[in-house]
Amino acid sequence: MLRPYALHFRVTTLCAVSLASILCLASKHFVMPVAHLARVYPARDEHQSEGVTLALDPYDMPDKANIFSVHYNEIGFMPIFVVVTNDGDQAISLAGSKAELVTHDRTKIPPATDDDLYRRIARPISGVSTNPLPWPKKTKGAISKEAQEEIQNSQFAARAVEPHSTQSGFMFFDVAGISAPLAGANFYLTGVRDAKGNELMYFEVPLEKYLSAPSKP
Repeated sequence: MLRPYALHFRVTTLCAVSLASILCLASKHFVMPVAHLARVYPARDEHQSEGVTLALDPYDMPDKANIFSVHYNEIGFMPIFVVVTNDGDQAISLAGSKAELVTHDRTKIPPATDDDLYRRIARPISGVSTNPLPWPKKTKGAISKEAQEEIQNSQFAARAVEPHSTQSGFMFFDVAGISAPLAGANFYLTGVRDAKGNELMYFEVPLEKYLSAPSKP
């Protein structure tokens, strides 16, 4: 049997370790993943004649989503890393482009705005968490500075892609209440224009390309 002081030491130590873990999680700073050329991702649409490729990399698994401090899957959002590579000799414009995730039942979902994410973090809806781990609950209505900065710094914000370069960032889609949101879904990007203002052919990426891709060794 543990002596009182030994028991007190163990309890104090465990509390200190738990508190340290929580503080480390809360103070975690987001670092944008390194974007590869779009053509190396399984889920992509390559327009060879126009020299532009769009690729998607959903962050649907815990090991990938660990780069975030906010557990977006628990509040009903799917983070998707969007990569655009321009292999042409002229810049392309994304200023008027429109992205959309269309689920298997034809539900059309636009990318979430900063305010959409802020509201959900402040007032999470029930019944969307699939993570059994007891993550610390935030006070209702409270959004940390780190979470705000993460949202602002992670989202895809490129207005153009220069020749022979790549732009990337995350789009977040509200998939609350949708089971297996990637299965049978398609991502569309329209309104991309060349240097002369001509609209390129729309991009369509089936997410099944991501789901059916071989696992990395």
